[in-house]
Amino acid sequence: MGESPFWGPDFEQLSAEDPEIAGILLSELDRARGGLQLIASENFTSPAVLAALGSTLSNKYAEGYPGKRYYGGCAEVDKAEVIGIERAKQLFGAEHANLQPHSGASANLAAYGAFVKPGETVLAMSLPHGGHLTHGSKVNFSGKWFEVVSYGVREDTETIDYDEVRAIALQHRPRLIICGATAYPRLIDFAAFRQIADEVGAILMVDAAHFIGLVAGKAIPSPVPYADVVTFTTHKVLRGPRGGMVLCKAEHAAAIDKAVFPMMQGGPLMHAVAAKAVALKEAMSPDYQSYAAQVIRNAQALSAELAAQGMRPVSGGTDTHLALIDLRGVGVTGADAEVRCDAARITLNKNAIPYDPQPPTVGSGIRVGTPSVTTQGMGEAEMAVIGRLIGTAVTNPAAAAAVADEVSDLVARFPAYAQTPVGV
Repeated sequence: MGESPFWGPDFEQLSAEDPEIAGILLSELDRARGGLQLIASENFTSPAVLAALGSTLSNKYAEGYPGKRYYGGCAEVDKAEVIGIERAKQLFGAEHANLQPHSGASANLAAYGAFVKPGETVLAMSLPHGGHLTHGSKVNFSGKWFEVVSYGVREDTETIDYDEVRAIALQHRPRLIICGATAYPRLIDFAAFRQIADEVGAILMVDAAHFIGLVAGKAIPSPVPYADVVTFTTHKVLRGPRGGMVLCKAEHAAAIDKAVFPMMQGGPLMHAVAAKAVALKEAMSPDYQSYAAQVIRNAQALSAELAAQGMRPVSGGTDTHLALIDLRGVGVTGADAEVRCDAARITLNKNAIPYDPQPPTVGSGIRVGTPSVTTQGMGEAEMAVIGRLIGTAVTNPAAAAAVADEVSDLVARFPAYAQTPVGV
C-alpha cells in the first residue's frame, strides 16, 4: 500500500474495515507528494499536529469553556485548551484568545456577533479586489444580514487607497471596519486603519487568516496592537490543523466568548483545539521564524520569475506569502491556466484581478503561494525553476507531460512528509 502519515496499527485496521476510504487517504498523499502545491491557503502540518488531530480527544463533548463545561469528564481537555490559550496569548502578545471556532468563517461570524447587530453598517474590502466571502458577499451571511460598503484598490497602483477608505468611513459611519484579504499581496497599514476606526467610532477587526503565520514568525508587522479583534485560520502559513481562532483585547473577551459559544456554535472540536496548541508551540521556535522569512523570500522569487515569463504580478510584486498574477499579457485566462497547470502536476488557483474584465468563474489571473513548498525545504533557486515550469505549462499545454516529469524530479528531491510518521 505504500507509506502514509496514518501508517500504523490504526491505519491497518482502517484498511481492513474500509479499504475504499483507506485508499483515498493514500491516493491523496500520493497526489500531494507527487506535485507542486501552490495554493496560498494550504500547507503541510507536522506529524505532531496530525497525531493530536487523530487522537481520542475527538470523542469528548466539551460545550462551554475550561472550568465551565456543560458536561462532566472534561478535566483533561480543559488542560489542552488552557495550554493552547496561553500559547496563543504569548505568541501574539494578545490579551485574550479563543481557540474554539471551527473555521475562519466561524471566527468571523463570532466577531460580527460580538459587535454588530443585523442591519448595521460594516466597511470591508471588496471581494473582486481581494476580499473574502465573509466581508460582505451577497451570497454569504455577511452580505445578507449586514449593510456592507466596500473599499478596493487604486487602479494605477493596485494597492489600498487609505484616503478612499477614510472618505467612505466618514460617509457611512460603519459600526465595524474590517481589513484583511485573501488575494492582496502587500502589507496592510494597521495603524492607518486604527486611526480611521477611531475617527468614526468603529470597532476595528483584522481578518488575518492569510498572513497570521507570518506574524507568528515575526516576518511581518502584527495587527494585534492596533485591532480590537483579530480573526484567523490556523491551517495556512501557521501550519496547524484546519480551524479558526480569535484574539481580542481584554475588554471584548466576554463578548467574543459568548459569540463563539453559545451564539455561533456548540461543542468545540477538542482534538482540533489540541492540534492548534501543538502548532502554536511549533510557531514559537527559531526554526519557524526562519521558515516564515523564507516563505516571503520564496514568494518574491517566484513572483519575479513569473514576471520574467511575461506574467505580470499585480501591484508589482509581493510582501507576503502569495502573489496575484495577471495573465492577460500571455493571452490565457485564469481558468485555463489552472487546468493546464493541473495537467502538469502544478496545483494553483484561478483568481480575479482588480478591475477584471472576466467573470469570477473565469478570472484573468492566478494566485500562487509558497507555504507548502517552503515547508518541503525549497528555496529561491527552486522558485526560479517553478516559475519557469508554470510559464511553460500555461503557455504551451502540449508540454504538460514534460513539465510534469520535471515537477516529479523536483518534488522527489524535496518530498512532503519525508519522515513518515507513525499513526496513533
